Amino acid sequence: MKHFLQVFSLCIFLVLSSNAVQAATSAYSEIYVLITDGLIGAKQNNEQVVNDAIAEITVIWATMSSDQKKEKDAADAALQAVVDAQTTEERTEAFSNLSKAISALDLAENPIDVVAEREKFEMKYRPFMKQWEEAYASGDLQRIHESYKMLDVKWNQYEQPVRSQSIGLYGKIENQMAFMRIALANEVPDTSLANSYYEAMKSYIELFLSGEDIVVEDQGYSLQTLVNLINDALKAIDNRDNEVASAALTEFIIVWPNVEIEVSTRNGSLYNVLESKLPILVSQLMQTNPDNDAIVTELQKYKTEIQLLQDHDSYTFWDSALILLREGLEAILIIMVLVSFLKRSNQERMVKWIYTGAAAGVLLSVAAAVALSYLFNALTAATSREMIEGWIGLAAAMMMIGVGIWLHNKSSVESWNAYLSKQMGSAMSTGSVISMASISFLSVFREGAETILFYAGIIPKMEMFDFALGIVVALVILIIVAFVLFKLSVKIPIHRFFFVATIFIYILAFKIIGTSIHTLQLTNVFPTTIIHELPVISAIGFYPTVETMSGQVILLLVWAFISWKQRKK
Repeated sequence: MKHFLQVFSLCIFLVLSSNAVQAATSAYSEIYVLITDGLIGAKQNNEQVVNDAIAEITVIWATMSSDQKKEKDAADAALQAVVDAQTTEERTEAFSNLSKAISALDLAENPIDVVAEREKFEMKYRPFMKQWEEAYASGDLQRIHESYKMLDVKWNQYEQPVRSQSIGLYGKIENQMAFMRIALANEVPDTSLANSYYEAMKSYIELFLSGEDIVVEDQGYSLQTLVNLINDALKAIDNRDNEVASAALTEFIIVWPNVEIEVSTRNGSLYNVLESKLPILVSQLMQTNPDNDAIVTELQKYKTEIQLLQDHDSYTFWDSALILLREGLEAILIIMVLVSFLKRSNQERMVKWIYTGAAAGVLLSVAAAVALSYLFNALTAATSREMIEGWIGLAAAMMMIGVGIWLHNKSSVESWNAYLSKQMGSAMSTGSVISMASISFLSVFREGAETILFYAGIIPKMEMFDFALGIVVALVILIIVAFVLFKLSVKIPIHRFFFVATIFIYILAFKIIGTSIHTLQLTNVFPTTIIHELPVISAIGFYPTVETMSGQVILLLVWAFISWKQRKK
């Protein structure tokens, strides 16, 4: 079972890798996304995110060429500055400069007549601005509402030139449009206040049309910022302080233009809902008798959907340690059986060949791990990275189910003794130094190969420190166990260990299945059917969607069936 799953996962990896090689990487849009990731990582002092972003940008950039030598050289220098940067301030500035350099290169390769774009925008949008001014002057409330609706619809239709030329002005205009909606959605619509927001919006549009810009300092906003603001609003509502809740959602609206692209690219319907509904909720909170229960339900729904867009799946050092512990212990026990056999057969001089074979297995496993790491980074540089991570994660989870079944079968004294007898019998039947060393080598390398494939499913979502710490912890435990087994000859109830290890292996498989399916949902490989009544618990890989929960339920059913079968046996 284990070997079948191992081969199956390797096949999946090779097929996906082949597809990844064929993916095009020439678009600058992906680099802009990676620069944003790097900026956020730098702001949060997250070395792993920064290093991953730099590595992916470097791989993509190496495949690109340009006839615009001046701009290309400037972009090359900017990228090198990103690589060389050490402090948070240096990295933030370097990523910002790289973004500007690539924008200049993109513009040089694909020149746009920005003046003509502004004139085209004015020609299209100015009539609807005039409609608002006439409607406000008339004092007709229904006409004002209708003109605002048209102003908003057409802004969403024609906003692209503003967004591409000035993200600062774009954000300001978006904010004023939202504030207009809030004023008009009040219990008693405040048309005067709405018009003051319109005038502010108009002034920003005039700045854009004149070719001016405003610089907005990067505050490191992310999807988590939106989640935190919703949490603030929910807490305030719970404390019956709707004014504070309204302020939190107003801050949400102000932050929104900085992160809306992350929502729109992953969930267009949520993007539209948030743009239209958040201002309404702000107004409802300030009504005389607001329906707080309904508002809380809406906010909880939006919070869950935003959380599901976050790629914040992660594993701890215990996850890393557990894999090496499980595989390492089996290798140690097999070597122990072979060494014991030689000693009992008065062939102690041959023991060194057992250790030699084991050492060779460890070295080859390390080499395979390094090669796989380089191969994975090269093949996942394109937009298929998350997709490959998800599929490999599912393959690793399938293997873990096989390992769990194996562990379950070894969790009784009789089964464990039978397993040891089989290993000793294999050694006895060979009767030669080469065969002994080969058994030791293949046993260790087999466990090492499985360890590598398991790690391939979790390492993309781990901090390198946690990953390394887990390995160190596992090695320390394995060294202690090996010392006890080989030197002190103490009888340890190994079958009890396997019983406990079975539980933890299935828990880790539960987490990997959830995070892997969630990753594939983020890349639209799998649909996302949300169950809003349940929370997101990323620490255990629980995401309230039908798809992730279905995979995890299948795992639990397999576990229950194997447990029942073992008890019956």
